[in-house]
Amino acid sequence: MMRIVLLGAPGSGKGTQAQRLQAKFNVPQVSSGDLLRDAVARKTALGLKAKAAMEAGQLVSDDIVLGLIRERLSQPDAQQGFILDGFPRNSDQAATLSKLLVEIGQPLQTVLLMDVRTKTLIERLAGRRVCKHCGKVFSIATLPDDMTCAKNLGGHELFQRADDKEEVIAKRLDVYQSQTKPLIDHYTKLGLLKVIKGEGSLDAITTRMEIALALGKSSINVSKKTTKKKSKARTKSKNAGAKAAKKVAKKKSATKLKKAAVKKTSAQKKARAKPAVKSTKKQTKKVTKKSSKKLVKKSTRR
Repeated sequence: MMRIVLLGAPGSGKGTQAQRLQAKFNVPQVSSGDLLRDAVARKTALGLKAKAAMEAGQLVSDDIVLGLIRERLSQPDAQQGFILDGFPRNSDQAATLSKLLVEIGQPLQTVLLMDVRTKTLIERLAGRRVCKHCGKVFSIATLPDDMTCAKNLGGHELFQRADDKEEVIAKRLDVYQSQTKPLIDHYTKLGLLKVIKGEGSLDAITTRMEIALALGKSSINVSKKTTKKKSKARTKSKNAGAKAAKKVAKKKSATKLKKAAVKKTSAQKKARAKPAVKSTKKQTKKVTKKSSKKLVKKSTRR
């Protein structure tokens, strides 16, 4: 299971690394840009809304992008995880995305940030070329000998994207820095961010990412174990508290019963004592009466 967001400046290589992780772990790379282009091409309901916004010169709303992400992650191949690339771009989008992922039962596990020097980024972007048939990305500095294209018999046909031209690159990097700083802070606070050195050979970068992901998983497991332990401790404490309360209640009940028994015994004693007094009074009366009669008789004799 792998549910991650890839962050990185334009030219950081996150798209290339996302494709490598996708191939190795068999989870889809979900690019917000690709989703939009596909939805527009297929003329879906969300695609038509996105097209209308773009034609009006407006930004495509977060609701549309999140709707596309929800649709994509509901597909069977995304049930074992996903690699989100290109979204979120700011902390508000990150908060909304987290809410969506929790709703669909696929919360985020790790956020990988590709850290690359500005000088390297400019060199990479200026030398980047894309195949117009299959969309595969190449660097003119490291073009392979085999240029066979899966979607074109004549091989890859490369072009330079308009936003990869030198006059645009500096502006793109400035925008990225200003937008991504709060996003980095957001994921750091959540304990999800892992920074990867994005320079060196492709294999070295991929290895660093795999190590970071393995550590991410182990920390999630540790977190689960800790939560389990805490839950057990709370239950134990609760049970101990309940036992103590039961003991106190039992003691109170015994004391009440004891008091009630003493009260009853005392009442019984009083009840038995009253007739005895009456009886004594009667006897005293009788004795007094007899004595009076005797005195009267004696007096009469005299």
